[in-house]
Amino acid sequence: MADLSDERGGVAIVTGAAGALGRATALRLGADGFAVAAFGRAGAGLAETLRQLEESGVTAIGVECDLRDAEKLDAAIRDVEQNFGPIEVLVNNAAIYPTTPFLEIAISEFDDVIAVNQRAYFVAAQSVARFMVRRGRGSIVNVGSITWGGGWALLASYVTTKGASVAMARALARELGPSGVRVNVVSPGAFPTEAETIHDNPEIYNQFVLDHQSLKRRGANEELASVVSFLAGNDSSFVTGQTINVNGGWTMD
Repeated sequence: MADLSDERGGVAIVTGAAGALGRATALRLGADGFAVAAFGRAGAGLAETLRQLEESGVTAIGVECDLRDAEKLDAAIRDVEQNFGPIEVLVNNAAIYPTTPFLEIAISEFDDVIAVNQRAYFVAAQSVARFMVRRGRGSIVNVGSITWGGGWALLASYVTTKGASVAMARALARELGPSGVRVNVVSPGAFPTEAETIHDNPEIYNQFVLDHQSLKRRGANEELASVVSFLAGNDSSFVTGQTINVNGGWTMD
């Protein structure tokens, strides 16, 4: 039987840690006892995440990395493992979301979205799995999206990659499960993040969200982070290949 003690330790990598959901996730995993490697673009967002982690007493490092560069991403992850500590958790969270009508999407734009939202997830998962499989444990969590289940206008590239994050998690859960590595997806609904700037009228969008949710309030980023925490730890030791929707009852599949 698996060891169900939940004395967490080791390193949790969170990509996209400069954004609101990534920051909340990094802080929660830090509070859970992980050292945190916060991957993100250089700038005020990543600096703020590191500041909050340090103020909370979390051992943390910032890793500035262009996720579109597969070789540099793999090298950065190997450096974390070798010089910061054993990687126990990977949260594939980073994403870009250009809003372009499908008939106007340039292949260069599509390739960019694929590189960040899909290929980087694959590369990061493969990189950490090399260490996790050797140790016989580990948890990989992909951040999906409510959009993949029902489609979303003007976001064809983004929706495509979010569906892929689910398919990839299922394939890896099947293949890595015999080695003790779990792979799951947390699929957020409409959380209050910088992504909402794609909508022209915040008040109209807010009402649209509330009209569709069963719970008539907006979710807090910390509520998504708590589900990632669950999937990262031993309370979910028999959960793999699953997608958990965190969307206030907007969808129920």
